[in-house]
Amino acid sequence: MRRVGPSTLCRAGIVTAIPAMRPTLRTRRDDLPVGYVCLMERGFDGRLINIGTDSDATIQELTETVMGVVGFTGRYLCNHTKPGGIWEQFAAAAYLDLLESHAFGNHRDLLQAISLSAPMGMYLTHRGNAKANLTTGALPDENYARELPQLFTIGLVQLNIDGTPTLTDGVATDTYNQANITGLARVFTGWDLDLAGLSFAAATATPDVARRPMVQVGNRYEAGAKTFLGTTIEAGTPATQCLKQALDAIFAHPNVGPFFCRQLIQRLVTSNPSPTYVARIATVFNNDGAGTRGNLRAVVRALLLDTEARSATAAAAPGFGKLREPMLRFVAWARAYSATSPSGAWAIGNTSDPATALGQSPLRSPSVFNFFRPGYVPADTDIADAALVAPEFQITNESSVVGYVNFMQRAVAGNVGDITPDYSSLLPLTHDAPALVAEINLVLAANQLSAATVAAIAGAVQTMPGGVADANRRRRIHAALVMVLAAPEFIVQR
Repeated sequence: MRRVGPSTLCRAGIVTAIPAMRPTLRTRRDDLPVGYVCLMERGFDGRLINIGTDSDATIQELTETVMGVVGFTGRYLCNHTKPGGIWEQFAAAAYLDLLESHAFGNHRDLLQAISLSAPMGMYLTHRGNAKANLTTGALPDENYARELPQLFTIGLVQLNIDGTPTLTDGVATDTYNQANITGLARVFTGWDLDLAGLSFAAATATPDVARRPMVQVGNRYEAGAKTFLGTTIEAGTPATQCLKQALDAIFAHPNVGPFFCRQLIQRLVTSNPSPTYVARIATVFNNDGAGTRGNLRAVVRALLLDTEARSATAAAAPGFGKLREPMLRFVAWARAYSATSPSGAWAIGNTSDPATALGQSPLRSPSVFNFFRPGYVPADTDIADAALVAPEFQITNESSVVGYVNFMQRAVAGNVGDITPDYSSLLPLTHDAPALVAEINLVLAANQLSAATVAAIAGAVQTMPGGVADANRRRRIHAALVMVLAAPEFIVQR
């Protein structure tokens, strides 16, 4: 089986079924480095999940990307814990496992899972949230109640099915107000860690509590009526039923399909999808053809097989495509060349520094708004002049460009921890620079490097010492890989 890049798989129509992945959290606290980049690529038992060409293939880059978007564009973060909380490594592992297990399931089930996730409860502070205290004046925490509609489901303004704002006299209409948030916050009271059968010390020192959905503490739950987004939950409704009704109401909101699908397209295909593309995918979200709303497998399939995603004409348009996130560039290389960690430590470390690493590290976004905004426009650029957006450019600058290349140069040469790539497919080609570059172009860039770029890279490699000496052969491979990984046609996915 020949390894090919994800764009090739999508354009060739390989994607016919995308099974959900199962959680693989099987490690001790000391085994998990905080900056665990390989979480994006592997289960926690260290298995590399390969791409096949049969109908049961798991498209791993698709999974890791959808983990971010279905986890609502990477905004569900666990990069810190509070005193007495869960170890951050356990929280990160459990949360990514949760996203993997729901990435191709139903959106409504995902909403339920993240709302009761212990790591999410700690990050967005509704873990331990209590009803109003009339004596002290304390009110329920509104953090999660605000982010759930704003960032995770419906956004700030009413949308048409194609993702464009619904206008009244030329003005967008807000989706909610402060009264809605106050009412919704009352739903998320009384939820806390499930410590059943465990002492607090034992619970927070093992992975189990991070994986357990939060449970109710009855005397902290607000049993009164709750009104939000045109829905009223009657007083006395039990907490679990109250949560169900609230999430059902949000899930049924007409904004969810276009709000969610437009950002999913941005992460997987192009930063500037046409309104008709968004409308087609949002329609599938609303009804997968079998009467089911929120079928994420159907949504991803429709998104990748849409004419706008597969058309060579569309791909050639100046506004089409997206900047690959640095983490995904790194993971693409690691997966393409079967990178392993002989020690099992995967000691990649924190890659957040843009000057010396990737400028990104899994679950280490600097804020709840992700690493970049979906509507970011780089100022004083042709992109701005064309009224386009380029979200990933928000974390791109002179330092990050150089830092990325330097980091990948070290990684390619096997100088990041003990990460060890397998270049056995490239070693037989080192005597033929054009063939070597052509193979890397196919595997990493889906043959999208221009003829001029391929010729320039091959010419540079050809000037390097060759022969049968292993050191020389590997230097040629390293040089060719780094230049392809630095090429604009690789960095910009089209």
